[in-house]
Parts: sequence; structure tokens; C-alpha cells
Amino acid sequence: MAKDPLMPKHAGFPAGLLGTQWQFTIRRANSKVTPLTAWPRHRTMDKSVALADIEFVQALWRHFGTEPFQRGNLDGERLCRLFGREVLPAERAFDPASYFALLKLNASLARKNFPQAFEDTMEAGKP
Repeated sequence: MAKDPLMPKHAGFPAGLLGTQWQFTIRRANSKVTPLTAWPRHRTMDKSVALADIEFVQALWRHFGTEPFQRGNLDGERLCRLFGREVLPAERAFDPASYFALLKLNASLARKNFPQAFEDTMEAGKP
């Protein structure tokens, strides 16, 4: 019997926001998985933070739509910025520290909070 992978990977999902430090995926599983909790979003002078959130929501929408998806190799920090609001648990027995946990995009709230993520085109560098 084949061994289960330590972390499901989402082929074709963007690795991060180009030209910045913000990543959307991780390369390998970590024994200390970042548990998903709702992190507050603070206004900041660094516009790339807001742009990374928009681009991440857009990637989630394009890749999964409203269908449940495994956490897999999606970056824990980026998910925590959206968790409990735009990204929700999609199962009763949700384990916040599992790479196999099922999540779903709360499309209605995501559209309200990140309308740019749902536009057909988005100008680079403008959140």
C-alpha cells in the first residue's frame, strides 16, 4: 500500500506575489504546522500586504471557486489572515493544524471585502 503524502500539493496554484516577500504556497511539510486561527488585519503602510491578500483570494476563487479544498501546501500565514472570514472550515471535525483539513471560500464575504479579486482584470500594483 502506498504511503500517504505528508502534505497535499495544489498543482498550478501561484507560489506567491511576484516581486514581494509574500508567498501563497510552501514547498514541504513542516512538523510544526501553523494552526489556522483568525489573525487580525491591520492597516499598514506596506501596500504589498493588501495586494497579496487580494491576489490570494483571487487565486483561491480561480482554483477552487466555492468547492471545498484541502489546506495542503497553502501558506498558513496567508490563510490565517483570511480564516474565520473569507476562508471557513468545510467540515465538522475540522483540525486547524492538519494539511488535510477541508476549507472553503466564503465567496459572498470575499466579494464584499476584496471586490478587486473578482474582477476580470486587475492592474498590477493597485489594490
